[in-house]
Amino acid sequence: MLGDSRPYGGGASVAGSVHKAAVVGKPIAHSLSPVIHNAGYAAAGLDGWSYTRIECAAAELADLVAGLGPEWAGLSVTMPGKEAALAVAAEVSPVAAAVGAANTLVRRPDGSWYADNTDVTGMVEVLTEAGVGAGATVTVLGAGGTARAALAAAARLQAAGVTVIARRPAAVAELTPVAHTLGLALTAAPWSEAVASANADVLISTVPKGAADGLADTVAWRPSTVLFEAIYDPWPTPLAASAAAAGCRIVSGLDLLLAQAIGQFEQFTGVPAPRAAMSSALTAAYSDRP
Repeated sequence: MLGDSRPYGGGASVAGSVHKAAVVGKPIAHSLSPVIHNAGYAAAGLDGWSYTRIECAAAELADLVAGLGPEWAGLSVTMPGKEAALAVAAEVSPVAAAVGAANTLVRRPDGSWYADNTDVTGMVEVLTEAGVGAGATVTVLGAGGTARAALAAAARLQAAGVTVIARRPAAVAELTPVAHTLGLALTAAPWSEAVASANADVLISTVPKGAADGLADTVAWRPSTVLFEAIYDPWPTPLAASAAAAGCRIVSGLDLLLAQAIGQFEQFTGVPAPRAAMSSALTAAYSDRP
């Protein structure tokens, strides 16, 4: 099992005590990450810190990073740049290397960059808080980047095994070496078996908006099942509403957004994250959306 990632940030002093961070991706205007991080800076008394959005395609990431000055402490990397983030780093955490994606770039004192994946640590945190423990059976819907993070989280939680349900067998096959690296037993199943496989201890849906809606009225939920629905817009999804009505514990993509941001905040700044303030800011911003 892979060990926890180690931070390389800490907000090393630069001229004028200016420190910058940003979320990069394309599209990016919708991101709530600036709300979370800037609330954290304010609550922690980190004067001179700011966090913004930068629209950046995967092919543009290397040039963007190369042009950043010493005041830049870190980048949060969202789609489609998570694989490209590995290539710009001088060092990659074991978990980011295992899943083949990084959502975090941390500026080290020597000016180089360290790549990590706080999606994994965030997922472990929210699932643990939902009561998931060692020996759980896990079913993952989808086989994309978030599914890779789900596999790593399952490995850290010492899951008994993982079943991956996807429409494309080739996509599941790409996860096989990831599971092998993680020391995880993986079973592949076609989408037609999604309903039968949903009776696991943990069901993690990583598919796009609407893709799992058809399962909502057909899954025979066990109240002890924990559903992690990786999206949060719209909310609740039909799948989440169905599971909640059956008494299941629900974890949302909004929970993960906060948890992974807390990990990034602490690596960028080197100080403990003011969780309550960051959580309150995210809740308020989400509620105020048009």
